[in-house]
Amino acid sequence: MQHHQVGVLHADETPVRQLDPGSGKIEKAYLWAYRSNGLGQGPPIVVFDYQASRECRHAALFLQGWHGHLMVDDYAGYKALFKDGSVVELGCWAHARRKFFDLAQANGSPIAARTLRHIARLYRIEAKAQGKDAGERQRLRAKHAKPRLKLFHAWLVKTRAQVPGGSGTAKAIDYSLKRWEALASYAETGHLPIDNNALENNIRPIAVGRKGWLFTGSERAGKRAAAIQTLFGTARLNGLDPAAWLKDTLEKLPIWPASRIDELLPLRRDQQTD
Repeated sequence: MQHHQVGVLHADETPVRQLDPGSGKIEKAYLWAYRSNGLGQGPPIVVFDYQASRECRHAALFLQGWHGHLMVDDYAGYKALFKDGSVVELGCWAHARRKFFDLAQANGSPIAARTLRHIARLYRIEAKAQGKDAGERQRLRAKHAKPRLKLFHAWLVKTRAQVPGGSGTAKAIDYSLKRWEALASYAETGHLPIDNNALENNIRPIAVGRKGWLFTGSERAGKRAAAIQTLFGTARLNGLDPAAWLKDTLEKLPIWPASRIDELLPLRRDQQTD
């Protein structure tokens, strides 16, 4: 992925189990995932990067030299990327919502229920903007989402002052307030996403697959699997049948010029940009 050309990326990581061929022991490795924005900026691309740990250096190395908005959860491993301002943090409303959803499920919290209604209104605005171009989406957000976010923030601040510190409700509110700038900045534009769901949908098959294949045979095998998942995942995002694309590519590959190898990538030709 030429990620230096993409202004918005989603990032997430999921654990996988790796067999150490020497000792026979099972170790924990991570599949880091990066996806281009799903709001119509060029062909969608997802890249999986297999690494032996969850250390922040892996994301820093992968994104080295890239500038733009990065949609992530609150994992500390991404924080170093935001220090110099070249990468701007985007907060995920789905993650913020999940904390209040869990509270509402656990004890019927009226504060959590009201917060969920606030968030639902933000998503209804996004539903109205679906299929619109960036300019129209920005106008809808400016007219409806920005005032809603202002009211929502004021209510959260007022409510937090009335909630005992250390409680589950306080922690859920603090999560949103601490990340408010990152959570609310999408509404200033028409091209930034409201959450990380686009990438989580790409990672879900990996989580399901873990129950079937249990572990990777080695770090080398894991990196090969990541490359295959990258190609197949990108094919699916572009509306291609991965098996048909692979068959066609393997037939062309032996006589295909190396200088034009990128033309075989599973991207929709009508959306490719220079």
